[in-house]
Amino acid sequence: MRVIAGTLRGHRLYGPRKLALRPTSDRVREALFSILGNRLKNSRLLDLYAGTGAVGIEAVSRGAEHVTSVESNRNALNLLRQNLELCRIGGDKIAVLGWTVQQFLNRPDEWNGPYDIVFADPPYDEASALPSLFAESRTDELFALDSWLVIEHTAKIALPTSLGCTTFLRLYRYGDTALSLYSHLHPVQV
Repeated sequence: MRVIAGTLRGHRLYGPRKLALRPTSDRVREALFSILGNRLKNSRLLDLYAGTGAVGIEAVSRGAEHVTSVESNRNALNLLRQNLELCRIGGDKIAVLGWTVQQFLNRPDEWNGPYDIVFADPPYDEASALPSLFAESRTDELFALDSWLVIEHTAKIALPTSLGCTTFLRLYRYGDTALSLYSHLHPVQV
């Protein structure tokens, strides 16, 4: 794995060895950042199920202001921290929380948001649990005005047309992998 573009372009990252991790491939990561385009510059990004941290590191490399990475697997957390050290990225750019996504969503006082972009790459067998996770939490406060939620999942499943306070916009397929894009718009106050 490597950083594809930006100020850290070409940096090699530590990847899983015999761990039950499935890092976002370079191809899908490149597609994700192509989809995000200019939204990324100076944004606040939340990386749920952060794994090795490759998505968050790539986001900072491409101009994100701040990333919050949430990962509960100890081995993945070690890799994430090693990758941050390797790329010389401090806590002012990427905050790492060793919690489950459920724990994070249940603690809005600990959120460093609102976020312009929320990226979730759950284990493929857990993607179907996302609707209930988002429905049970006060996720409206998680999202900034006109923010996006992107979920990486197996192309074999279809996610619902809404997740919490977000509405489905588009599905992108890359072989066995898919990215579902959702939008969050705050209601107009009258």
